[in-house]
Amino acid sequence: MFKNMFAASLALLLSGTAPAMATDGVVDIVAPFEITGLDPAKSGDIFLRMGIVETLVEADKDGNPIPALAKTWSVSEDGLVWRFELQPGVKFQDGTALTADAAASALNIAKAKAGLLSKAPIADIKAEGEGTVVVTLSKPFVPLLAFLAENRAQILAPAAYEGAEVKAIIGTGPFKLTKLEAPQSLAVERFADYWGKKPEIEKATYLSVSRAETRALMAESGDADYVFNLDPASRTRLAKSDKVVLQSVSIPRSVLLKVNAGHAFLSDVKAREALSLAIDREGLAIAILRYPAAATQLFPPSLKIWHDAGLAPLAYDPEKAKALLAELGWSADDDGMLQKDGKPFALTLTTYPDRPELPLIAAVLQDQLKEIGVALTINSTNSSEIPAKHQDGSLELALMARNFALVPDPIGTMLSDYGPGGGDWGAMNWTNVSFEAALDDLTRVTDPAQGEALRHRAVAAIQADLPVIPIAWYQQTVAVSPQLEGAELDPFERSFGLEDMRWAK
Repeated sequence: MFKNMFAASLALLLSGTAPAMATDGVVDIVAPFEITGLDPAKSGDIFLRMGIVETLVEADKDGNPIPALAKTWSVSEDGLVWRFELQPGVKFQDGTALTADAAASALNIAKAKAGLLSKAPIADIKAEGEGTVVVTLSKPFVPLLAFLAENRAQILAPAAYEGAEVKAIIGTGPFKLTKLEAPQSLAVERFADYWGKKPEIEKATYLSVSRAETRALMAESGDADYVFNLDPASRTRLAKSDKVVLQSVSIPRSVLLKVNAGHAFLSDVKAREALSLAIDREGLAIAILRYPAAATQLFPPSLKIWHDAGLAPLAYDPEKAKALLAELGWSADDDGMLQKDGKPFALTLTTYPDRPELPLIAAVLQDQLKEIGVALTINSTNSSEIPAKHQDGSLELALMARNFALVPDPIGTMLSDYGPGGGDWGAMNWTNVSFEAALDDLTRVTDPAQGEALRHRAVAAIQADLPVIPIAWYQQTVAVSPQLEGAELDPFERSFGLEDMRWAK
């Protein structure tokens, strides 16, 4: 599938021989994400990124809703009934026509499964004639458009399903799936009957490669044309190479320390504040991420409507951290490590290497927390361990990179992660009545000034209670073959941009 085997790539690098690139006309894409199954609830993001499937609504570069399979939409005065007019002449990749019945059926199946759509107050989804999908709500819900843009709300052909089970990926996108070897790879080719702008690229492949160093070598050797998510060391090295072109963009993702607020050592907000005060974010960001991205609050400045420029920033003050822990009854032993009632202040931090910077950040946090007497044991494992440990209650701390653009409006992620009961990738054993009221009001409020005040209230509550501790804001980097033009990073990570790529003449 790929141009050369990795061993050949390494040999080329060691010999100094310039690799032949783009000899087969196939765009080879490499990223760390495994294809965990056919169901959009499991791997819908990959099928969307590769241009195989589409949703009713898309998002522009600022996260604003724009037409996709729905060319227009309207909402009733009471906010309860939304009508979506479908694009005319759209075909699925099996040759069947996109109808309102097919779209409504796909959305109903998606709503019944895990995903943000299941969290929307949807009372009914039905077809009205051949070309209109009608969504009826039980209460007004302003973020509906963003929820319909989530990858798990993709529209598949009727033949893709057996009952509610997805047996094939048959979408409407500009590329159709031709080969799937889960969890590692897939191949696509241009869909001749695509309803929109026809892409210039004829074929492409996707390969999941977990090791960041391997991905970087594949970019440098020419084994891959578009390599997604580079580790900081490789990014620095490749920036000096003429074999690739690097692109970076600020994305709505933050590196966070998830805290079990119900843990005996962490239930008092003073303990969580102490952990936060022990973290030298600026030094960590420069040393590990190699760009200035210290997170002074949950959302980066690039998410303008959620970032509160007036919020007092998270500080670095290890002496104040020690004082707070002393107030809670912790005292240092001869080695400077904290104890109380004969128990050491020792915690396990769970993280994962899919994001190559996370284990490095974990090691720095281990050293910085040791300075205030807190002992960390690092458990670098599969990312699935974080939600699993959240569910069984055994999680103590987790270091993760959380995407706030699961849907183009971060309210979707916030409702999933910090609503009543918390979420696998958000709060654990934390509640805040004012925060929950602000989130609930945000689903109904249309006035911009009111919305801004509610968002600031929600962010301030997290800053005060620290159910998660922001560490760093995120930049995404890709390495692109010099022979591949038109490649552009999507800040919302919805697409690899295959439809806009072309080979240099």
